[in-house]
Amino acid sequence: MASSPSSSVLVTGGAGYIGSHMVLALLEAERDVVVVDDLSTGLKRLVPDGVQFVESKVGDKMRMSEVIGDFRCETVLHFAGSIIVEESNRNPTKYYNNNFAESLVLMDVCKDAGVKHFIFSSSASVYGQPDSLPVSETAAPNPMNPYGVTKLITEWALRDLTRVTEMRYAALRYFNVAGADAECRSGECAPVSSHLIKIAAEAAVGKRPQISIFGEDYPTPDGTCIRDYIHVSDLAAAHLSALEYLEHGGDSATVNCGYGRGYSVREVLDVVRKVSDRPIEIKSDIRRPNDPPELVADTRKIQELLGWQPANDDIETIVSSAIQWERKLMSFGDTDR
Repeated sequence: MASSPSSSVLVTGGAGYIGSHMVLALLEAERDVVVVDDLSTGLKRLVPDGVQFVESKVGDKMRMSEVIGDFRCETVLHFAGSIIVEESNRNPTKYYNNNFAESLVLMDVCKDAGVKHFIFSSSASVYGQPDSLPVSETAAPNPMNPYGVTKLITEWALRDLTRVTEMRYAALRYFNVAGADAECRSGECAPVSSHLIKIAAEAAVGKRPQISIFGEDYPTPDGTCIRDYIHVSDLAAAHLSALEYLEHGGDSATVNCGYGRGYSVREVLDVVRKVSDRPIEIKSDIRRPNDPPELVADTRKIQELLGWQPANDDIETIVSSAIQWERKLMSFGDTDR
């Protein structure tokens, strides 16, 4: 493997949905990037030309040591992992292995290599069903599924590691990520998705015959769950802000990533109908276990600490970009991996 003459930013899971948008943001910021992805759900074609790519699991200690050493990686942005809540309930050991055990291996490699900054892809799932809204970072975590648990214990492991090393970290707790790159360079294309806007966009372009609403009897104005949706490009910008914060000497931090306002399932589907100008068949289904009625972020900390301001805080913009991406996927076949 050829050595890089200057330090690089390592993006794990960089051929996936959020990771690929992060790569685009880093390139626009004129950073050298190396991507590691095992391509279990990511697509190699989402990695831009000229970006160093290594196909590997982050739990392969020897391989990760080689990558971090050869490319002199001082920063790691860690997106690799499994993300489907329902699957984590059915197969918890997969999530403890992919999300926690492999992350521990990566952290150990980073410790030995003297990595300075570690930015972790966490989740609002760590909160479970919060007692008050909007939920702030000071709320007691109470994850309700193995996915959320693995995110939380990885945060704890990072916290403990940085107490005994010079490495500092940022853990970004995502709310509901949606949308796609404005230039259609990347978007969500995992073989299985549980994301509402992704699924609704597929229905809007005719790739699905219908969409299900899981529960219509929640204590919300229209009976459906309310979520805080954040555009994926704004999320990538939040990571870049976190990196700049750490590089300027900022202490380790945990921040929410959302917009601080929520939309119900029915409100989202109404926007999808409006933007696509076509009907969507809706099926009523039973509630999913442990789905909180409402989950909205308190975003004061990320704005004050990192100086982050969203550029795409508009539900129609998010939905439009998701539909545009689905149309592009149809043009070249989204099973071409």
